[in-house]
Amino acid sequence: MPEPFDLLIENGTIVDGSGAPGFPASVGITADHRLELVRGPDAVAGERIDATGLVVAPGFIDLHSHSGLMIFADPLHEPKVRQGVTTEVIGVDGLSYAPIPDPDDLDSLIEMNAGLDGAPDDLPHDWSTVEQYLDRLDGIHPSLNLALLVGNSALRIGAIGWDDVPATAAYLADMRSMLREAMEQGAMGLSSGLDYPPGAYADTDELAQLTAEAARHGGFYHTHVRYPLGDRYLDPFREAIEIGRRGEGPVHITHFYHRQTFPGGPEPMLALVDDARTTGMDVTFDTYPYEWASTRLLIMIPPWAQAGGPMPTKRRLSDAGVRNRIRRELAERGVLFAGRRAWDDVRLGAFRSPELIRWEGRTLGDVIAERGDDPVDVLCDLLLAENLRLNQVTPGPWSETLGHFIRHPVGMIGTDSTFVADRPSPRTYGSFPRVLGQFVREEAVIGLEEAVRSMTSAPAARLGISDRGLVRDGLVADLVIFDPATVRSTATYEEPRSYPIGIEWVLVNGVPVVAHGAHTGARPGRTLRHGGE
Repeated sequence: MPEPFDLLIENGTIVDGSGAPGFPASVGITADHRLELVRGPDAVAGERIDATGLVVAPGFIDLHSHSGLMIFADPLHEPKVRQGVTTEVIGVDGLSYAPIPDPDDLDSLIEMNAGLDGAPDDLPHDWSTVEQYLDRLDGIHPSLNLALLVGNSALRIGAIGWDDVPATAAYLADMRSMLREAMEQGAMGLSSGLDYPPGAYADTDELAQLTAEAARHGGFYHTHVRYPLGDRYLDPFREAIEIGRRGEGPVHITHFYHRQTFPGGPEPMLALVDDARTTGMDVTFDTYPYEWASTRLLIMIPPWAQAGGPMPTKRRLSDAGVRNRIRRELAERGVLFAGRRAWDDVRLGAFRSPELIRWEGRTLGDVIAERGDDPVDVLCDLLLAENLRLNQVTPGPWSETLGHFIRHPVGMIGTDSTFVADRPSPRTYGSFPRVLGQFVREEAVIGLEEAVRSMTSAPAARLGISDRGLVRDGLVADLVIFDPATVRSTATYEEPRSYPIGIEWVLVNGVPVVAHGAHTGARPGRTLRHGGE
């Protein structure tokens, strides 16, 4: 007689993550947290979940999340698990917090990037290597699984420092060695954020050589592209593909989408990916299904003004001559078009100073209007008063073209979620349910099975994770159970911290972390390491 299952999910429709049509079956979860499909009526189980009318699918894999520090403060991580995410990728945008050998450099990176990744109070920065950082994450027992990329900013800081200097052969050898060791310790690949110094100082050849090193060890290149490059439309993505071509490695373009301000449509962007793939290159991308972007407010300051790290940056922001230069450059970039009204869509967040907290969730334009000061002075003054840690939410993808990216065969989902500020981008709470509710059910932009594939087996394959991403016998029991008739996001620009509906159950490593739409308090997640299960 077969061993009884710990848990049996019965009467549901299995959408297994492969893209194949759904089918009726039960799913048993064994004592070692593995899956087994059950088609007969006689299975024995300790507990049962009735999934009548529901879809049983692999847990969603988020290819872009900024939780690498904030999860220490909130390991329950409800904004993600309650939308069905069972694994997320951190260390994105070139901004990983390991490997960084010098503890002062780690402190500086956390300070510099607090407006994006946060800086939890009372968090000891007691790691330097990837292995130590991953062990530290395992020690908090998060509710979901975490996979790490090595940021090129971390590599530059460790080998070169914070300044805008070329990478010599010796520097490149050091960075390759650091990357190789990081992947041996469990990192999945290399990330870049070419708007964020010091990683932004890397040229195409440097990034190609690092991509080659990552590919040599089974990893890939995950890139936030250099948006100010060339025509600021196609050229940034051409560089990303060129890096992969020179480095002979896989390329993943993250938060790939079309802005309404771009001079052309989405088709030429997607053609770059398609054309590269026809030549044999492995190029993929992710997008997020919301119109609202978010990052650190410091991104509005030119990269040269951020050289040297946080202390030199703050000294420059205090200098009238530097402010004049910033003012000229922003005007040339078109940031100051139409006078002060250009700032109306920059919503501010993550204030801590008592005298400024009233601006939480208000716009930079509101502050400028009240103060009656020059926009650059207001921008610099706020950054200085808040120790650089402010966040911004701004317009991002053009809603009318999002469907082109969501339905593309190599498109995936990365929420680009942030966990700071009272009113973050709604993508943090609602990305995966919005795909299922709006783009699948309401607009029929993409079929259910294909949408699930793009959120499960496709990102698992991109990461090289072979034991998750499908509902198949013997794989790990990361699952989401949702109601296809009701699932939807409730997170909006005005009310972004709102949980979705229709995500009924979420299981991580065989343990329910969401039951009947509410967090169970369980924290069975762990780090997923390159070369491991």
